[in-house]
Amino acid sequence: MRPVAKSSLWLGHVGDIHDLRAVLAAGILAVVDLALEEPPATVTRELVYCRFPLLDGIGNPPWLLRAAVDCVAGLLHSCTPSLVYCSNGMSRSPAIAAAAIARVRGCSPAEALELVAEPGPADVSPALWAEAQAVLS
Repeated sequence: MRPVAKSSLWLGHVGDIHDLRAVLAAGILAVVDLALEEPPATVTRELVYCRFPLLDGIGNPPWLLRAAVDCVAGLLHSCTPSLVYCSNGMSRSPAIAAAAIARVRGCSPAEALELVAEPGPADVSPALWAEAQAVLS
């Protein structure tokens, strides 16, 4: 689990949600699950849990991508400490977080992706990134 600079977001992978003590200790109030191939997480009553089962590549319904970006953008806009995670934390998490940051801050998607990828590794699927950028227009 790693924080995204100058935001209320953390990026993570499925293993992070299994360590609820660390999630709560970080002050996280909302969790956004993007991992289609993982079972839904079991979280405590204190956490808001949102699930958007996305493919890590092409073929995501635009309405589902838009809903994921809108959710994370809303959490960002309200400065709600939130964990955005997928299976490995390398593609879907940074892509959706970057699209939400671009929407909230009005910066380019490329600038937002650079910010999100800065603190750690990222390997965003080009097909997913193209789909995420398409929902911004």
